[in-house]
Amino acid sequence: MDYNVIIDNLPLYLNGLWVTIQLVVIALVSGFGLAVPLALMAVSKTSFLRYPAKAFIYFFRGTPLLVQMFLLYYGMGQFEAIRESVLWMLFREAYWCAIIAFALNTAGYTAEILRGAIEQTPFGETEAAQACGMSKSTMYRRIILPGSFRRALPAYGNEVIFMLHGSALAGVITIVDLFGAAKIVNSRYFVPFESFITAGFFYLCCTFCIVWFFKWVEKHWYAHLRPRIS
Repeated sequence: MDYNVIIDNLPLYLNGLWVTIQLVVIALVSGFGLAVPLALMAVSKTSFLRYPAKAFIYFFRGTPLLVQMFLLYYGMGQFEAIRESVLWMLFREAYWCAIIAFALNTAGYTAEILRGAIEQTPFGETEAAQACGMSKSTMYRRIILPGSFRRALPAYGNEVIFMLHGSALAGVITIVDLFGAAKIVNSRYFVPFESFITAGFFYLCCTFCIVWFFKWVEKHWYAHLRPRIS
C-alpha cells in the first residue's frame, strides 16, 4: 500500500470532505423543512392534500436517487422554458442540481418516517389534549409533533447516514466531493485500493460522528424514560 499517494493528496480529500459535508447538511435541512408539511398533508383527511403528498413520497422513494439527479442535471436543459428562466442559474450548476436532488429525495423518506410516527401517536394523548380545550394546531405543536419527533429519531438517524452515503453520487456529475476526489487520485496514480479506501475511511469517520450525535440526542430526549436511581 502506497501511503505517499494518500499523504500527498490529503488536501484534495479534505476539500472533497468539506464539499460532501456542505451537500449533506444543506440537503438535510432543506429536506426536513419540506418533509414536515408533507407529513402533515399525508395524514390529513382532506383528499386534495393527502394524495399529492403521498404521490410525492411514492415517487421519490420509488425511483433511484441517481435517476432523479440525472433528470435534474441532464434533463432540465432540454426544456427551452427552463433555459430562458431564472431557474437556469440553478439547473446549469451541478452543485445545485445535486442539492435539489438530495433535498427532494430525503424529503420523501423523512416525510414517510414522520407520517408513520404521527399516526402512532397514542389516542390517550390526543384525547387528553382535546379535554384540556386545545385547538388542533396547538395540539399538533405541543403534543403530536414533539412526540412524533422522538419516535422518529432512530429511523431519521438511519436516513441521515443513508444521505451521507448517497451523496457519493455527486461525483458522477463532475462535483469533486469525497468520492470525486478518490476518482481523481485513482485516475492520476492508478491506485484504486489506496484511493477508495481513503475515501471510505473518511465516510466511516463521518458515520461515526452521526451515530454519536444521535445517541447523544436520544440520551437527552429519552431521559424521562430511564429509571431513576433512588
